[in-house]
Amino acid sequence: MSKNLLELPGDLPVPEDDGAAAHLKGARLPDIALASTMGGAVVLSQVPGRTVIYAFPRTGVPGEPSLDDNWEAIAGARGCTPESCAFRDHHEELRAAGAEVFGLSTQDTAFQRAAVERLHLPFALLSDDRLELARALKLPTFLAGNTTKVVLHKRFTLMLRDGAIEHVFYPVFPPDGHAEEVLAWLRANPA
Repeated sequence: MSKNLLELPGDLPVPEDDGAAAHLKGARLPDIALASTMGGAVVLSQVPGRTVIYAFPRTGVPGEPSLDDNWEAIAGARGCTPESCAFRDHHEELRAAGAEVFGLSTQDTAFQRAAVERLHLPFALLSDDRLELARALKLPTFLAGNTTKVVLHKRFTLMLRDGAIEHVFYPVFPPDGHAEEVLAWLRANPA
């Protein structure tokens, strides 16, 4: 039976703040080039102005099995597709509030490009598939997988201003309402 990736079950476990993002506020982004679904690479430390980087574990593919049989039991894992769609739906409002938007995951660019096309995302997804950014900033991650374990980003959002982390949302829950939370923060904290 295939699951509707756009809908979240009402009984998802709520992630707890484990302190894994407490050190990030005020940090400068390293000069790491991340492959972009728009082509080329993006160096977040060099993006001027306000930038929203929402990190998510991985998008699913309709009709394909989950990476991990226990995916829905992992607090904060489920909801990447609804979160991305919410950022899509609020993209123009986020831009009007003065911020560019990027999604970030450890999936490779080819996989991400398919998600951008399938979900009609008007912004780029960035690939940290070599975990360079995760290691450099000590980002919150977790292991998942049925047979082979892979490292995935936990769900968090970095609010950047000129390459420095101005604010961190962590943990993020529920994922489908997070774009509105980010938009409210931007409106309450104008540049």
